[in-house]
Amino acid sequence: MASKGAGMSFSRKSYRLTSDAEKSRVTGIVHEKLLNDYLHRIFSSPDHVPPAATSRKPLNFQNLPEHLDQLLQVDNEDEESQGQAEGRLGPSTVVLDHTGGFEGLLLVDDDLLGVIGHSNFGTIRSTTCVYKGKWVYEVLISSQGLMQIGWCTINCRFNQEEGVGDTHNSYAYDGNRVRKWNVTTTNYGKAWAAGDIVSCLIDLDDGTLSFCLNGVSLGIAFENLSRGLGMAYFPAISLSFKESVAFNFGSRPLRYPVAGFRPLQDPPCADLVRAQRLLGCFRAVLSVELDPVEGRLVEKESSEWQLQGQPTILLTLAHIFQHFAPLLRKVYLVEAVLMSFLLGIMEKGTPAQAQSLVHQVLDLLWLFMEIHYLRLTISILRHQKSRKFLLSNVLFDVLRSVVFFYIKSPLRVEEAGLQELIPTTWWPHRSSREGRESKEVNEETAEERLRRRAYERGCQRLKKRIEVVEELQVQILKLLLDNKDDNGGEASRYIFLTKFRKFLQENASGRGNMPMLCPPEYMVCFLHRLISALRYYWDEYKASNPHASFSEEAYIPPQIFYNGKVDYFDLQRLGGLLSHLRKTLKDDLASKANIVIDPLELQAATMDDLDEDDEATPAGTQRPMQALAMGGALPLPRPGWLSSPTLGRANRFLSTAAVSLMTPRRPLSTLEKVKVRTLSVEQRTREDIEGSHWNEGLLLGRPPEEPEQPLSENSLLEVLDGAVMMYNLSVHQQLGKMVGVSDDVNEYAMALRDTEDKLRRCPRRRKDILAELTKSQKVFSEKLDHLSRRLAWVHATVYSQEKMLDIYWLLRVCLRTIEHGDRTGSLFAFMPEFYLSVAINSYSALKNYFGPVHSMEELPGYEETLTRLAAILAKHFADTRIVGTDIRDSLMQALASYVCYPHSLRAVERIPEDQRIAMVRNLLAPYEQRPWAQTNWILVRLWRGCGFGYRYTRLPHLLKTKPEDANLPSLQKPCPSTLLQQHMADLLRQGSDVAPSFLNSVLNQLNWAFSEFIGMIQEIQQAAERLERNFVDSRQLKVCATCFDLSVSLLRVLEMTITLVPEIFLDWARPTSEMLLRRLAQLLNQVLNRVTAERNLFDRVVTLRLPGLESVDHYPILVAVTGILVQLLVRGQASETERATSVLLADPCFQLRSICYLLGQPEPPAPGTVLPAPDRKRFSLQSYTDYINAEELAQVEQMLTHLTFASAQAAAASLVSGTTAHPMLLEYMCAHQYRHSISNYPSLPSLQPTSEEDLCPICYAHPISAVFQPCGHKSCKACINQHLMNNKDCFFCKATIVSVEDWDKAANTSTTSSAA
Repeated sequence: MASKGAGMSFSRKSYRLTSDAEKSRVTGIVHEKLLNDYLHRIFSSPDHVPPAATSRKPLNFQNLPEHLDQLLQVDNEDEESQGQAEGRLGPSTVVLDHTGGFEGLLLVDDDLLGVIGHSNFGTIRSTTCVYKGKWVYEVLISSQGLMQIGWCTINCRFNQEEGVGDTHNSYAYDGNRVRKWNVTTTNYGKAWAAGDIVSCLIDLDDGTLSFCLNGVSLGIAFENLSRGLGMAYFPAISLSFKESVAFNFGSRPLRYPVAGFRPLQDPPCADLVRAQRLLGCFRAVLSVELDPVEGRLVEKESSEWQLQGQPTILLTLAHIFQHFAPLLRKVYLVEAVLMSFLLGIMEKGTPAQAQSLVHQVLDLLWLFMEIHYLRLTISILRHQKSRKFLLSNVLFDVLRSVVFFYIKSPLRVEEAGLQELIPTTWWPHRSSREGRESKEVNEETAEERLRRRAYERGCQRLKKRIEVVEELQVQILKLLLDNKDDNGGEASRYIFLTKFRKFLQENASGRGNMPMLCPPEYMVCFLHRLISALRYYWDEYKASNPHASFSEEAYIPPQIFYNGKVDYFDLQRLGGLLSHLRKTLKDDLASKANIVIDPLELQAATMDDLDEDDEATPAGTQRPMQALAMGGALPLPRPGWLSSPTLGRANRFLSTAAVSLMTPRRPLSTLEKVKVRTLSVEQRTREDIEGSHWNEGLLLGRPPEEPEQPLSENSLLEVLDGAVMMYNLSVHQQLGKMVGVSDDVNEYAMALRDTEDKLRRCPRRRKDILAELTKSQKVFSEKLDHLSRRLAWVHATVYSQEKMLDIYWLLRVCLRTIEHGDRTGSLFAFMPEFYLSVAINSYSALKNYFGPVHSMEELPGYEETLTRLAAILAKHFADTRIVGTDIRDSLMQALASYVCYPHSLRAVERIPEDQRIAMVRNLLAPYEQRPWAQTNWILVRLWRGCGFGYRYTRLPHLLKTKPEDANLPSLQKPCPSTLLQQHMADLLRQGSDVAPSFLNSVLNQLNWAFSEFIGMIQEIQQAAERLERNFVDSRQLKVCATCFDLSVSLLRVLEMTITLVPEIFLDWARPTSEMLLRRLAQLLNQVLNRVTAERNLFDRVVTLRLPGLESVDHYPILVAVTGILVQLLVRGQASETERATSVLLADPCFQLRSICYLLGQPEPPAPGTVLPAPDRKRFSLQSYTDYINAEELAQVEQMLTHLTFASAQAAAASLVSGTTAHPMLLEYMCAHQYRHSISNYPSLPSLQPTSEEDLCPICYAHPISAVFQPCGHKSCKACINQHLMNNKDCFFCKATIVSVEDWDKAANTSTTSSAA
């Protein structure tokens, strides 16, 4: 084997005898006296007292074993003491009792020392108990959730609700809630974090029990423990679902030993003595050199030792390791002896000398012995054979590899040394939250500036120290990703890929395993280190291959998603289930990717009988050319391993994989297709990944849209794919969680400012209040000191500029991957959903989590990236190839968020025009066919800032009642898009069916949303009035507020439509305009009547001011209705205004009083009079002059005047014609001086009501004007047109309506008379 550090290679067969002249210098053969002196020097007695040369027994390799046995003899007391200890009962090897000492469902590691909770509150104890003496054991906290760790007796009974500490004679410490438990609970100790070590100490001589955290005593927790006959205490733990720990009862050296306390499991004292003596012999070998020429021993520094193949030294080492190898099977000895020895080497000499010596030691270890549990450092990983061994057997076993790359966030800054690194703390004195920009911004004082700069210098010192650790972690990953160490076996990178894929599978949800075994905070660190190492190797490959791409241009080729070379477990694809895609897209795979699905494989995977068409040929018949495997040979019988149930269904078939493992390879002709079978992760070889000759490996099945030149090494593509999956699994969730530290700083800073303001205002004579305020000020300041230092740690480890660039790079990788996948047409459906999710979430993280320290606008290519993401969202939110409900909702929500902000909205406007128009066309599709609420919100956000009184960022009615409340809900600043509005107007004008279907769906949803809202506030009012119940379900309040917000947003969309394309409602040459206008008028009148009625239901609920209903008020909904009415009645042409007025007044629900309510008037004013000032106790648009300008108020007054006169004229005309006037108009005339206008018509006939049989039997508001064929039933045209948009059956008899004809009663009557 080779050792790079040693600069040489050697093996058992490399030693040979040479000529006599060379013997003494080269081979190291020595004479008897020198050998005797050498062996006595190496294997000296334990007390290191050399015997006299004349009295000592001559040593040679024949009697050396006997001498070694005597040297390693241990006193009988040490041998007999192992396993026997007073005060302890149970096996000498202490483990967790997985046979009977547990409650609930738990997952226990193979060594019976690690445990993971898999039920509500599982409990487990050890196999050994103690009844006398002082004892200790340690627990490594792998997750910082709910756990209770301590001691219990055998009589304690636990269940899923009660664990250790919840019963008599059981005692526990809970660092999650910082409490101690023994039936009752009190505050105790400190909060623990993942990576901490808890020491549990019990003193049965004094009857006390205490705990330590990371070696620091937390004090005595319990006293007066029950002792005596039958009282013995077991180590025990209770832990919640997914929480995990690892116990150390003494099987390895305690991390924090406590003087006077013994571990439950005794160390192997005798073996420990033997191992130390043997290592002493080995140290002697390193420090003594043979000089055969001079015939003497030469002392030298061990760091300068070089192994040169001398037989004397090799034989000596062989005897040492023959005894040393069996001892290292014990983990305790590995850590206590071997690790200490290797660390000692690293501390001596130069780094180069230490590394060289470590490599030589490892060469000897592999030459003379076989080790199963090495705990090695980065120097060990530089050793090829050790690295491969660790990758295959150790590193990915129970998260050990991930722990290498984790930097623990300290909960206690004093223990992490942050006070020394950051002596001066600082925090922002103003918040940058949305909606607070209008507040006065105080200039930074000189003192604050000095504190801020000192704090920033401390943060830089901390960051530099952390970067040293991160660089070492990246070096470890670079070693693990080395693919040039394949001499004598598989390269490290391919071992890593196999283990890494299994690691992802174990942590992926929906696979049947317990989700997320790896804590998210570990995954974040692992991802960043992996990206650094990956980009290093990617760019290194580019340097030697000019046709490859740089890491800045990286993406995942689309064929990886359908050629089956990479296992995606059961993760959802964009097009649905993989088995479904295999069946429906098999023809596309054959035509675009030259891949043929094996019917037998397909049947095994789907368990369905498929139509195999021409592929199922009879036995013995040669298949056609396109069905042959590579090489054109006859298909071989299906191997048995492919049908093995142990491989699972996913591994037995690959819909689109493309490798023939059993036939020779040759180039494919254009007519040939590839038939393939799936290989499991373990069965893949380097050739299956990287490819060779005409086998493209992972890139098999290249679509014509993809370039022929590879991007990089195929194995790096798979690593990159795994990195994207890691972000989706838990990294994004953890990035959002860590923002909580910044939020805590803002909250405490606000509390401190408020306290300081109160101190300044408090009278000096109130010393009691001043004392309390001063105490609060001190508490807040200390908490802010702690949080500001912890925030510095978070910014250095999670939100640094380098970490931001990593996430940004991952975002751009996903964007390129989606773009390339989209070009493949139908095969895009094979892409896993998480690529779209990562693109959306990583952008959200960059925008929301890394500020304000780092701005996304400073990133290279920021504008281009925004535009590319905008194009993806605009195209795929309604992509029919994407079928998953969750991912479609995510795309819709991302697009809705995108159009909220000016910079991202401008990106939407920069995408190609055809894509913008297609996006708007999809937004205008009928609402019934998709999630309409999200679509409607997108349209509303394109309009906000253009509507009537629609320029606010905070809800105006809340600012009027609570102007100083900074916690009021805020809205994004308006940023309307006139370009997208114009696209919407053009589509509504040009498409004859677009406008009616869209507006009909909007009106239907408005009717539903507002009706639901009214029904819910009725229930809320009834609940509030009941004496026996004085609360309302918060969920009901939330749904109620949502229905109200939906109603307002739908009204705003109608306002936008009427403003942009008024002819849709007012040009009655269009067949549907009149019907749409009548429906609109009907809904507007219903909303106005419900909201403006005096002391009505809406008023009463608004005055309750219930939590959760803050957005429910008159202003949002009334200004939306007013905007529609003003556009219809004031801003249009005269003819259009006349039509709108006639339809509005003709609606039976119209009330002029509702229009007067908008200006705070209880009833319509007399004609010709000036509008009086509004009553302050009433709602009035005139009270919101900060949000409604003078021009808009003038238009409302003009609308009221117009409707007032139009109402009078309509009433008068109805009296002249002898028809029945609108009842509200008659009421209006009777209440005002319009009575004199009736007297101007002395010839008016007496008021007779219109015959009921002449009114529409559906609405009873308009005369009959249409007859249905063939059934003959009648109604007005508005009612039947509205009915026919949703139903073709007769409203009365349910017969199918074939046609609708005009009906004229007078004409029909005269026709009947003539016939008579």
